[in-house]
Amino acid sequence: MRMSALFALLLLCIAALPAWAMSLEQAKNQGLVGEQASGYLGIVSPPGSREVRDLVENVNLRRKDEYERIAARNGIAITQVEQLAGKRAIERSPRGHFVRLPNGSWQQL
Repeated sequence: MRMSALFALLLLCIAALPAWAMSLEQAKNQGLVGEQASGYLGIVSPPGSREVRDLVENVNLRRKDEYERIAARNGIAITQVEQLAGKRAIERSPRGHFVRLPNGSWQQL
């Protein structure tokens, strides 16, 4: 009985982890991460905290998976999808967020 209660508590804690973690929107609003022409997130001021690095890595892995699916479905190179996604993400970034310019510098919109 005691072991099942501990297991239930552990499951509850694991389920709540995303609520404790920083969201992408929070990281963007705080100027910690920004969009890049490559279609992927970047850390505005490296090295960033472990939480920010994990967030960027997680989002970028999910984006890459989606870009690969789109490229395969349309018979095009993933680089084409990445570039288009990057262009759109930068164009849609609201004021106050950071974007990485082609010269590699970050600019706050």
